[in-house]
Amino acid sequence: MSDDDRSLSRLGRIALGLGLALQASEDFRDMEDSVEYADSAGVPMPETMAPLGSGTMLFGGLGIALWRFPRLATGAAATFLAVVTPTMHDFWTEDKGSGERLAFFGNLAMLGGVLVFLREAWRRD
Repeated sequence: MSDDDRSLSRLGRIALGLGLALQASEDFRDMEDSVEYADSAGVPMPETMAPLGSGTMLFGGLGIALWRFPRLATGAAATFLAVVTPTMHDFWTEDKGSGERLAFFGNLAMLGGVLVFLREAWRRD
């Protein structure tokens, strides 16, 4: 891999990881709303699952951005996105103007990026 490729990969990891971590920090700042949103989506034990999900996303995002524990960090982020995306953003049952469609496709795009870095984490042995 060339230095340019490494630089682009690093920049991509930082952008993706910080995006995940900053979103998680927003969730923590307004956890009451996060719990309420999870409850409205039918998530069991939303008082536990909302902070757990945000913590998972924060850990995954920081781990990706800093490239620390990359297998665990990318795995955590991939698991979070794979579970939360169809559960919390089921746009197919919502009104077209609800924003759930945009959130679903945004999460889907982030999941794609995380999967690329998950592969990279496993190739580095």
